[in-house]
Amino acid sequence: MKRLILINGTMGVGKTATCNKLIEILQPSVFLDGDWCWNSKPFVVTNETKQMVLDNIAHLLNNFLACPAYDNVIFCWVMHQESIINSILSRLVGDDYEIYKFTLTASESALTRRITKDVEAGVRTPDVLERSLPRVRLYDAMDTVKIDVSTISPRQAAEKIMQLVQS
Repeated sequence: MKRLILINGTMGVGKTATCNKLIEILQPSVFLDGDWCWNSKPFVVTNETKQMVLDNIAHLLNNFLACPAYDNVIFCWVMHQESIINSILSRLVGDDYEIYKFTLTASESALTRRITKDVEAGVRTPDVLERSLPRVRLYDAMDTVKIDVSTISPRQAAEKIMQLVQS
């Protein structure tokens, strides 16, 4: 049966890096990063843009799930509230796939190191850290499998996810 693998976590925890490794080792797969569906300048958050990004995500996920070329559909995004996941899932067509939900977590010190490194490399802006750290605790209550990535590489996190979805 096809797998829909949802990976969430706060900004800078390593979702994209982990998914890029996961798509290499869990094939045939396709990977969608929710950020790609809302990459705009200026970045504007309104009810209309929130609906647009959810529609974009659902459209792509539905197409990937319907395509027989892929056994695994990997999706990552911040999704810091259960309602975000539920909103996406409610927009999907069919039920001939298994859903796996993972949260990547990290200690505050590990997250600070990762984001600081990204800021120094010009990949992130300094304000990301002050927005990311308060969200860490929001994931604790979510109905997901937690993977602490504080001391492991994206490849190791991807291997853990692969083992869990194949068991």
